[in-house]
Amino acid sequence: MSSGTAGWLQFGLLVLALAACYIPLGNYMAKIFTSDRDWKVERFIYRLMGIDSKADQKWSTYVKSILAFSAISVLFLYGIERLQHFLLLSEGMPNVPPDTAWNTAASFVTNTNWQNYAGESTMGYLTQMTGLTVQQFMSAAVGIVVAIAMIRGFTRSHTDKLGNFWVDVTRCVFRLLIPLALVGGLILIAGGSIMNFHPYETYTTLSGAHQTIPGGPVGSMEVIKDMGNNGGGFFNTNSAHPFENPNPFTNLFTIFILLLIPFATPRAFGKMVKDNRQGYALLAVMVIIWMMAVGGISFFEAHYAIGGATAAKLANGATEGVETRFGAPGCSLFAASTTVTSTGAVNCFHDSLTPFGGGIALFDIALGEIAPGGVGAGMYGILILAIVTVFVAGLMVGRTPEYLGKKIRPTEMKYAALYFLTLPVVILTAAGLSIGTATGQRQIFNPGPHGLTEVVYAFASMANNNGSAFAGLGSGSMWYQTLGGFVMLFGRFGPEIFALGLAGSLARQREPVPLGPGTIDTRTPLFVGMVVAVILILVGLTYFPALALGPIAEGLH
Repeated sequence: MSSGTAGWLQFGLLVLALAACYIPLGNYMAKIFTSDRDWKVERFIYRLMGIDSKADQKWSTYVKSILAFSAISVLFLYGIERLQHFLLLSEGMPNVPPDTAWNTAASFVTNTNWQNYAGESTMGYLTQMTGLTVQQFMSAAVGIVVAIAMIRGFTRSHTDKLGNFWVDVTRCVFRLLIPLALVGGLILIAGGSIMNFHPYETYTTLSGAHQTIPGGPVGSMEVIKDMGNNGGGFFNTNSAHPFENPNPFTNLFTIFILLLIPFATPRAFGKMVKDNRQGYALLAVMVIIWMMAVGGISFFEAHYAIGGATAAKLANGATEGVETRFGAPGCSLFAASTTVTSTGAVNCFHDSLTPFGGGIALFDIALGEIAPGGVGAGMYGILILAIVTVFVAGLMVGRTPEYLGKKIRPTEMKYAALYFLTLPVVILTAAGLSIGTATGQRQIFNPGPHGLTEVVYAFASMANNNGSAFAGLGSGSMWYQTLGGFVMLFGRFGPEIFALGLAGSLARQREPVPLGPGTIDTRTPLFVGMVVAVILILVGLTYFPALALGPIAEGLH
């Protein structure tokens, strides 16, 4: 079987599996967040924390709860890293240095999982389990419940309440993430991912050299790493490591679980607003952009002679940076899927992608997590862009800017504009400071267009909570560690604050506006095409200078 045929077969199986799960998982998610009943374990947690599960919160209180929870999480994770040498199961690892501990704490709490360290030589087993893996569950849950609160803004009227953060996040963890993680983890472990507490063992090779073989509770971290769109691997080489991702089956299953919740969330949205066609419309937008990403990267990786892949030309098609167990098709499908979501896990070296292939991966991240985006983040991101589309369409044809019975007034557009502008400001400011200062320049090891791409990719990945990297950058330096931590925090919580502010403004409106002859039907292929166009144009105009000077210039060289 040719690699091209194998690639198409993988893609077809993946689409069928996701389609089969769309309705049942989406319906279940909607049920989780609309049910009035609490589980016993949930009631115990509410009593322990002094929470009234029936008390809803204003959007501003919801935001304060998220920020307080996340601040405590950062301190907790930072403390574990700084004290790990004195903890159980440290495997002899020293305490994590302050700058790395800060960057890692900010990274995992924001669902970014940007890693400036090699896990097997930096983090002990307890740090990986109780620190990093726990935050992979919790940060994923925070993203999902922000999307749910956003949806409630469309379903409620005459109120400033969007639900209860503590109730939402508890339900998300116990009813959604843990059950899926149990099933997915067992499948990965059965497929060959390791799961043990074996101490590190050193062996003598046939050549007389010494090699240390690590163990670890990898399977339990691997499943939530991908399913929660986290991306932080147990080992330095992430999903290219055979202990994490042993074979083509686990590779395809990994891609499936990282897309599963983001693609099912539009169904939950449709159920909660009582119009499933609205969910299908947003799903269509997500699928179109995802397929464009997969097709684009696959094309340029299969036709390496196009776009200036100099090393590949000289080596007659050498696949440097590509895991041979998966080949170029498996690498391309994984790279596209991990960058259109906020996962950031990698099974091949993104720095080794062709210039145009790498440019598409950068463009995917710059989209801002909407196709299908990170768990939760994709949903509230695409809802805001749908609102922008309705507003733009209304200005173009003189129709009333309404979406799902809600008027799109100047107040809503201000929140939407602030949401959209936050990430470009954070990314381009941080990249400009790094390129324009001697401290930042010293860590750029590849001058020219490729070096620019590496810097922009790094900060786009951090701000969009992706976590993948082009690698040829000294991101482990004090400058990038410190600045990167702030970029991840601003990139995560800034958009969430504006999304919840928008949701609160929608919920305060009076009864839904009835459909009229001047209302745009947001369930049609025409609207789907308009949303896709708005997304591509907005992102293209915002990042085109950086793309032109980076991957495009390199590809045309």
